[in-house]
Amino acid sequence: MKADSNKGRSVSTVIIALLCAFLLFGCSTNRTADPGGQDEGGSKTKKTITITYRDDGTGQNGTLYKWIMDVSSRYPNKDVELKPAPIQASEGDYFAKVALALKSKDTAPDIVTEDTFILNADASAGYLEPLDDKLKDWEDWTNGSFIEAMKKGVTASDGKVYGVPYNTDSRGLWYNKQIFKQAGLPEDWQPKTWDDVLETARTVKEKAGGDTVPIWMNMGKATGEATSMQTYEMLLYGTGERLYDDAGGKWIIKSQGILDALRFIETVNKEKLGPPLSKVLNGQAGNTSTREYLPQGKLAISLDGSWITGNYLDGGASPWPEYKDVLGFAPMPTSQGQAPGSITLAGGWALSIPSNSKNKDEAWDIIKFALNKENTQKLVTASGSLTVRADVAKDPGYAEMPFYQIATDYLQNAEFRPAQDKYPEVSTQIQTMVESVATGTSPEDAMNKYAADVTRIVGKDFVVEK
Repeated sequence: MKADSNKGRSVSTVIIALLCAFLLFGCSTNRTADPGGQDEGGSKTKKTITITYRDDGTGQNGTLYKWIMDVSSRYPNKDVELKPAPIQASEGDYFAKVALALKSKDTAPDIVTEDTFILNADASAGYLEPLDDKLKDWEDWTNGSFIEAMKKGVTASDGKVYGVPYNTDSRGLWYNKQIFKQAGLPEDWQPKTWDDVLETARTVKEKAGGDTVPIWMNMGKATGEATSMQTYEMLLYGTGERLYDDAGGKWIIKSQGILDALRFIETVNKEKLGPPLSKVLNGQAGNTSTREYLPQGKLAISLDGSWITGNYLDGGASPWPEYKDVLGFAPMPTSQGQAPGSITLAGGWALSIPSNSKNKDEAWDIIKFALNKENTQKLVTASGSLTVRADVAKDPGYAEMPFYQIATDYLQNAEFRPAQDKYPEVSTQIQTMVESVATGTSPEDAMNKYAADVTRIVGKDFVVEK
């Protein structure tokens, strides 16, 4: 019995040894990551932090993609990696798709790029994490490194901060000096009224050839906020009127300013001073005007933002070394030249942390690194945007960039979109109104429909006619 017992133990020992060897071999050749940050062999795995942003179709050639990858490669914590999670969509569709993604822990990224106009609505919906507790301990935020006025854009109606801004912008009239010279127009163009702008466009149409588009403005629903802000609000605010009456707490749904803005758009289309509707009502209209028509010498005037020059830099979506000599950037005049003489709308983007992010602390650490002085300067320089950091604005490398100083000067007369959670819905009605006029609806009929639609959205107690 004793001998048999020893034999049994010997066999068992051999089997256990073989089994252990097999398991160890299996682990060493086919390890799987452990949710807690270690694999089965005890090695630490990288934690992936996702960042969602809008891809306008440029993919890995896009400025934001390249910047994210550069930030990730230099991030000091090598146990964490930053992974792009782009949404390829038109500007209008991006906001809807982001809101859908933010609703669930299964689809929410760790960091999201928020247009400051939508930030208040997303915060009110509970999609974003307030950052006040984190910001009070971040020296860059409290020591004057950020331009104080820019913090307003990331502060929601509840008084809390829901993002760290990384750029801002101004808007004006880009124009092609070569086309102007050909048409006998001044290369140092400074229009004083809307009539000056229209007369210039008429001269281009008459003298520059049939292939040249005199003026391009976003006019379609497909271009989303670009239509609302860069076209309609630039015009409306140039009449001296506003979208929202802050003192009364009401949306202005009918006014002479609304009609004047719509009649300007009507004139451009009736006189065929703009591009074909098939081009301007397309979701890629902004890219077409900026990346094709302007650099190809087929567009004389473009009502657009300060950032477009980022397309023309080395590594940009449409490299054009001559842009700084060919283009001019004139201020958009007020309707009749009334004070302050010119107008611009300012906006910008921010990095925010979704409420459903699974890695809030790591996301915050990355945001602080990504938006330090060095990385912010890299991003705004590559994208053509204006900086929100005072220390970057003072840097010679930034200040010497073509058009940056003049674009920054335009901010002196800057207006901002209403910080109201209903603004995104009202903005959608603006886009519908503008497109309807572009396609033949009278300004009066378009305004009446806008008035009815906005009243339905915000309630009759929150609207007013001027």
